[in-house]
Amino acid sequence: MKTSDFYYDLPEELIAQTPAEPRDSSRLLVYHRAEKRIEHRIFRDVKDYLKAGDVLVINRTRVLPARLFSRTAHGGAVEVLLLKRLDLDRWEVLVRPGKKCKPGTKLFVGDELSLEVLDVTETGERIVKFCYKGTFEDVLSRAGTMPLPPYIHEKLKDPERYQTVYSKENGSAAAPTAGLHFTPELLEEIRAMGVEIVEVLLHVGLGTFRPVKAEEVENHVMHSEYYEVSEEAAEAVSRAKREGRRVIAVGTTSVRTLETVANADGTIRAGKGDTQIFLYPPYKMKCVDALITNFHLPESTLLMLVSCLCSREEILDVYRVAVGERYRFFSFGDAMLIL
Repeated sequence: MKTSDFYYDLPEELIAQTPAEPRDSSRLLVYHRAEKRIEHRIFRDVKDYLKAGDVLVINRTRVLPARLFSRTAHGGAVEVLLLKRLDLDRWEVLVRPGKKCKPGTKLFVGDELSLEVLDVTETGERIVKFCYKGTFEDVLSRAGTMPLPPYIHEKLKDPERYQTVYSKENGSAAAPTAGLHFTPELLEEIRAMGVEIVEVLLHVGLGTFRPVKAEEVENHVMHSEYYEVSEEAAEAVSRAKREGRRVIAVGTTSVRTLETVANADGTIRAGKGDTQIFLYPPYKMKCVDALITNFHLPESTLLMLVSCLCSREEILDVYRVAVGERYRFFSFGDAMLIL
């Protein structure tokens, strides 16, 4: 299967630059796979499609202020994006421009933070070591900025708007954006209906930013991302699968986590570590029965993943409808529920 098979035409003006206010006022496209039927709703209506016994799986990761603007010893500007923590002070990062960042290069971020390039990976990322006084998270909160995707050109007034209301653990370079539509009130309404809300963790990393450059889809190499599934979460999801209840993932990050630890019968096992799972047709989901997601970039791994729930042709047809109906796309855009 070719990467170009996942291309669709998107007018630039449909790329959302600012989030909807309030969060749950964004639009919701509902796609019923069995009937190949589409409905157009508002996100807060998502509860109309949930029922007691469903398990809603959310990703509790929190976005780091992972974008750093640094200077070399000679004054050259270098942008640094934190991707993955390797140990206390060493990180894997993206740098731009890369030609200024050979091993041994020192970069300075204000007065509190500096870093040294230790190594260059096979795919061009840098391994760096940070130097600072105090707690890294505290220093980063002052030195860093929110790493908004490159297609968002508007300045974000409130950094919390790029966090889900249930975010807990710092570690992501990008938000699990399907979760941005939920409010605390909506989540409470959903719980009150008898829907079980289960947390997993996947720290969103380079895979979100890296385009698929391989001509053949199967030749693309996914970057690894850290995940955790607790014993409690594994038991809740596995019990639902054994009892024939639906598991509904919020976002592609939740899907990747669940499918990483899924058994052949759809039950899952507890665990933690790094996953490089790459889901594309004709892969069939083992655990996930339905998905709440945003609209993704053409030819992206995320669009390929969503296609596994039905087919590439169906998803592209749905996307054509969304374009025609002027839905808002990407991180701050509208949502889709695939049932």
